[in-house]
Amino acid sequence: TKTYGGAIWGNSTKTDLSYTIRNKTNVEAKNAIAELASQLVEDGDHLMLDDSSTSLYVAKRLKEKKALTLITNSVELVAELANVEGWTIMLTGGRLKPESLALVGNQTLEMLRSFHVDKVLFSCKGIDPDAGITDSSEFHAQTKQAMMRAAKRRILVLDGTKFDKVSFVEIAPLRDVDTVITNVCPPEFWQQYFRDAGITLLYPKK
Repeated sequence: TKTYGGAIWGNSTKTDLSYTIRNKTNVEAKNAIAELASQLVEDGDHLMLDDSSTSLYVAKRLKEKKALTLITNSVELVAELANVEGWTIMLTGGRLKPESLALVGNQTLEMLRSFHVDKVLFSCKGIDPDAGITDSSEFHAQTKQAMMRAAKRRILVLDGTKFDKVSFVEIAPLRDVDTVITNVCPPEFWQQYFRDAGITLLYPKK
């Protein structure tokens, strides 16, 4: 997979890439997804964002919003938003995973269980009609599960390379999400799948 400044091994569904590599991968796709995702967030919303690089791009697009309350397990995301005025930003406790700058573990889950938010935006390593939404790390999967349980609206953000991919751990069945945002028009199979499941599909219209 080409990145800004180099290339990485193409099959990233089985591994946790470092945050420095993830943030330089599929930049154009993540910007397109972030633009659409930002349109779903309203002033005053209570949100959860996971530690994915796509969520970081979403966060950058949200800076113009007012009076948001944001809960995340991403140290990098909090640093990105530290200078935004008028927001309430909450970082979970937990054990630091240095390669992803994410906090994980029981303390993370306990804090997330304490809150109820309007929306969660999260990503994954792959989606498959049978395997559902999957990730490479049990710790990350548990965090995303807790965020999904806390949210009224569950928004999955993923680039087009994640379709028909299966990673190590199931996060949730696809039917558990309300909206899918991606950067390309998915194949007709997936469009029909989302229609049948009652899932809103959003992608840039050319």
